[in-house]
Amino acid sequence: MAVTLGFYFDQTLCNGCKACQIACKDKHDTAIGVNWRRVAEYGGGTWQITGDTFSPNIFANYLTMACNHCDDAVCVDVCPTTAMHQREDGVVVVDDDLCVGCRYCEWSCPYSAPQYDAETGRMSKCDLCTDYREAGLDPACVAACPSRALDWGPIDELREQYGDVAGIAPLPDPSVTRPNLVIKPHHSAEPVGAATGAITNPREV
Repeated sequence: MAVTLGFYFDQTLCNGCKACQIACKDKHDTAIGVNWRRVAEYGGGTWQITGDTFSPNIFANYLTMACNHCDDAVCVDVCPTTAMHQREDGVVVVDDDLCVGCRYCEWSCPYSAPQYDAETGRMSKCDLCTDYREAGLDPACVAACPSRALDWGPIDELREQYGDVAGIAPLPDPSVTRPNLVIKPHHSAEPVGAATGAITNPREV
């Protein structure tokens, strides 16, 4: 049985530099507007009420997002041509020869991982840098992170080492697709579904 691969993200170390996003874009030479990895700036807050005193309780953190190569990959389920498929190691990839650019995968993915490339008329997405891994290298995003907030490997080993948290705001409930992702949340991280925060750089993600 093949080992299932996944990502680890230590949100406590991420400073929002977007080096992972830039490295991914540079390595894959994606078109303008096509970003396989994106960094969200997430912030918000509430009021802490003590008697007649209202004090702001604000927070801000960063979240790097890419394909999580989910166990229940809905992008694979909805693809009418089987172009979107999952390999034995769990990595979800697109077969360019079969893709017709219908965008069903894009619309169904709660992480917005599949990206439509208008130049080719086909879908594209993170493949966990298959060529780099086959050469014994780390994925571009992992290698580029200056604070070592990203890692990758067999998901069972990542969960054994770091825990099993896979969902924080603004990500969807992990029960929807069972992502191969482990997160070490920032101390100000909000739970999935929390309504006190918002993505403050929506045009970038």
